[in-house]
Amino acid sequence: MALDFAAGCVGGAAGVLVGHPFDTVKVRLQVQNVDKPLYRGTLHCFQSIVRQESMLGLYKGIGSPMMGLTFINAIVFGVQGNAMRRLGRDTPLNQFLAGAAAGAIQCVICCPMELAKTRMQMQGTGEKKSKRKMYKNSLDCLVRIYRKEGFRGINRGMVTTLLRETPGFGVYFLAYDVLTRSLGCEPEDPYMIPKLLFAGGMSGIASWLSTYPVDVIKSRLQADGVGGVNKYSGIADCVRQSLQKEGYRVFTRGLTSTLLRAFPVNATTFATVTLFLIYMRREEECSMQNSEPPAVQLQPQPTSM
Repeated sequence: MALDFAAGCVGGAAGVLVGHPFDTVKVRLQVQNVDKPLYRGTLHCFQSIVRQESMLGLYKGIGSPMMGLTFINAIVFGVQGNAMRRLGRDTPLNQFLAGAAAGAIQCVICCPMELAKTRMQMQGTGEKKSKRKMYKNSLDCLVRIYRKEGFRGINRGMVTTLLRETPGFGVYFLAYDVLTRSLGCEPEDPYMIPKLLFAGGMSGIASWLSTYPVDVIKSRLQADGVGGVNKYSGIADCVRQSLQKEGYRVFTRGLTSTLLRAFPVNATTFATVTLFLIYMRREEECSMQNSEPPAVQLQPQPTSM
């Protein structure tokens, strides 16, 4: 079980470094004002952030996911591995159930982390150097929210996070299991790494497609209140207002950048986790073999004449 946690940590850190710029673009597109949009689309958003805020603008708020996602992935892969051992049989249904359980448990950390990330990503929108920073860093952001709104404030969007993460991680692990079996990802296969990358990337895309509309609402609820004005009274009100103003297309806002991010992030995460586990288990087997005492000879040796 400890190996699953360690593998999740390593995979999570690798995934954050690859995917955070895409996540910043996704959040900006999801929460921008439809009446006065700053960005025309994914590419324009990328270009605008780099031009107006420098490359570092794409990495705003990375502190929160780098700390949080590393730990979250440790929980996800640890819980999923342990749940599979408890369920006994390695079936597609059990992969889904184990993934869903892991997704639900990690929401306790995921929700406050994503709240801080979203608020940091929205800070200084369109400015190369923010004139007045409301938050110094992700931790300061959470502390300020807690002082102002209490425990409920730092868990803003918890219900939508649960609605997204529980089925999302079920689909995530189910898709990865089905794809790796179909592709025949065996340790001896010379094409194992490309196959793992493909399976991981496509699993991430399947997971996001299954729950993306919920993510749009979650982002809007967590960004609500920036600047001191609250637009939404709850989930139903957010859905109603979003549909009235923007129609059903609102539920695909930012989807392109999300899917562009999903493939490399999850390809990196799953391949790193799988290769880490293979390497560490081989090391364990080798050390166990080396530490075994030599077999005792029970039969008498023939004496030389």
